Amino acid sequence: MLLENISGVIAKELKIKKSQSDAAIKLIDEGNTIPFIARYRKEVTGALEDEQLRNLNERLLYLRNFVKRQGEILNKIEEQGKLTDELKAAIEKTSTLQELEDIYLPYKQKKSTRAQKAKERGLEPLANIILLQDITTGSPEDIAKEYINPDADVPDSDTALAGAMDILAEQFSENSDLRQKLRKFLWNNGILSTSLDEEKGKTEAGQIFLMYADYREPVSTLPSHRILAINRGEKLDFLKVKLNLDEDRALKYLSDVYLRKESVFTELLNSAFADSWKRLIFPSLERELRAELTATAEKQAINIFGTNLRQLLLQSPLAGYTVMGLDPGYRTGCKMAVVDATGHVLDHGVLYITHGEKGAAESAKKALALIKKYNVGLISIGNGTASFETEEFAAKLIKDNNLQVNYLITNEAGASVYSASALAKEELPEYDVTIRGAVSIARRVQDPLAELVKIDPKAIGVGQYQHDVNQKQLSETLDQTIEAVVNHVGVELNTASPALLKHIAGINATVAKNIIAYRNDNGPFKSRKELLKVARLGNAAFTQCAGFLRINGGKSPLDNTSVHPESYGLAEQILDRMGFDASALTDKEANELLKAKLQLVDAEKLAAELKAGVPTVQDIIQALCKPGRDPREELPKPLTRKAIVKLSDIKVGTIMTGTVRNITDFGAFVDIGIKTAGLIHISELSHKHVKHPLDVVSVGDIISVMVISVDEARGRIGLSLKQAQQAS
Repeated sequence: MLLENISGVIAKELKIKKSQSDAAIKLIDEGNTIPFIARYRKEVTGALEDEQLRNLNERLLYLRNFVKRQGEILNKIEEQGKLTDELKAAIEKTSTLQELEDIYLPYKQKKSTRAQKAKERGLEPLANIILLQDITTGSPEDIAKEYINPDADVPDSDTALAGAMDILAEQFSENSDLRQKLRKFLWNNGILSTSLDEEKGKTEAGQIFLMYADYREPVSTLPSHRILAINRGEKLDFLKVKLNLDEDRALKYLSDVYLRKESVFTELLNSAFADSWKRLIFPSLERELRAELTATAEKQAINIFGTNLRQLLLQSPLAGYTVMGLDPGYRTGCKMAVVDATGHVLDHGVLYITHGEKGAAESAKKALALIKKYNVGLISIGNGTASFETEEFAAKLIKDNNLQVNYLITNEAGASVYSASALAKEELPEYDVTIRGAVSIARRVQDPLAELVKIDPKAIGVGQYQHDVNQKQLSETLDQTIEAVVNHVGVELNTASPALLKHIAGINATVAKNIIAYRNDNGPFKSRKELLKVARLGNAAFTQCAGFLRINGGKSPLDNTSVHPESYGLAEQILDRMGFDASALTDKEANELLKAKLQLVDAEKLAAELKAGVPTVQDIIQALCKPGRDPREELPKPLTRKAIVKLSDIKVGTIMTGTVRNITDFGAFVDIGIKTAGLIHISELSHKHVKHPLDVVSVGDIISVMVISVDEARGRIGLSLKQAQQAS
């Protein structure tokens, strides 16, 4: 493959036009970010979406590295004086690293092998004679006598024949076409079996792997979550894993290629086939297959984590509420913080809910006073230790005092990580670690995105086997997910934290801090152009970031829209055509009239008249219709409650409403208002075949489910979406 062919290969793979691939690659090479290209260069790329561009960029990096590796291999073989025209053509024809490395294998510099030692002892000619299979009379031992050389450690015929067979075994194992056939055979016919260590299996930790005590499954059907579970069990020495295959069928592949006719060497060749398979080919292909299974499983797990994280970050904010955040606890009490609608801490303290009747009564009195004093409209309860008791306390407080207050259980995963972070110390220096946790739990419901970006995404806990996958790839995927979400939603420049700003296209952590420093020294930004005064934020960075930053109440109303400053002139022309100016964006009545007119516009005709791109005109029209729009507002609000439900109250057949909290390969976990999340197994999601739970539900979805099983002793609840839909 040549570098100039890469664009065409990518276009074919992604099913896009080559012109789109060419344009996207050019923009990426010029230093443009994926969010910027996806949002503001639609005319250039033919409106390629964010995900398409990320896939394109990933393949671009892979193929460029592949071409580089091709060049390295060609040079190394040429240095050995072994590069023929046929070999060069074969190398240039390859399209995957695996094919390339297969061809390179015979020429690769290795540690001293049995075959190499045999060649050094002058036994390669004997190996060639055996492989030709032209001799039909006599014995192999007689023919091998010619190669006896005590000075070269070849004292007899048996030693000579053994060395020749070592040479042949290695030669067979390095046949690239044969390896590809055997690789395919192993994939289609291999069976992975596991057994549980007898002693370790009896331990509490070993019970987790009980289903794998005597387990067998074709490798071609192993789902990703099972592969990762088996890998974990093997790594912890709970499981022994073996790859099983019909060896006779595998050996037939070798004999079909190399056994041409009957000769005095037939038996020796069959022995060489068996040795090559057992000692060289199978161990190598087994490592490859296990590595490929793991890589595929890890990719699936990482993609699920990224999808779940995206859905979690995009949850609709419960804006406008004064919120009481409760971080439950037994011995040290329940930490409490009251924050206003902007997230500012109004009050804080500790409630001793579980410290006897007296402690609970005093806590109720204290909480009630704060709710009334600050007009608290919502209570956010962390789902950690003592969450159930804290929920009982909140429900009783609301009922006994007839309060117009709702509560919800908030996933507190990562709150402790944030509380002890440098960012938390900087944001809340006057509060200790425990109170910061309560503040975070309160803020999470006001604006999930703004709060969750402050936490390492791996600590948020939406996914499966996150500690068993490639951590570098996981971090990259999660960072890309956060970047995509933050830029999709947009950020208010005058209130955003550095944790939020650093995910905006074109802004890194240093520039984010410089923006905050400028804001602190000069007051709120009055225009997007003022960003150019920020240290280390030049024209290139401004181009990338400006459209994703909003300024509410700035000099230009367009600064509070997704219209990029480079298109302000075009936006003003469109407003003028409608009989308005930019002031209509801040006047509710005028904006409604403008919106009504814009909805009747033929975007293609208007774009032609203004000599502008159709996608840009369409985007500007949409932005002018809803200035300051938060795309999360169109999503369902989180589910809140006033009364508590106990596990003992739940009966099979009950229809309940819950929120999807996490999605895995095998099902979805749903919060139905109690500490224990219920599981909808993939088989209970729909009456139709479901390839993956993500095809049916998303994190944050509010759904009706039917309880189909309750195991109070083990704290497990089985739910069904399909039966709930059928019942309704």
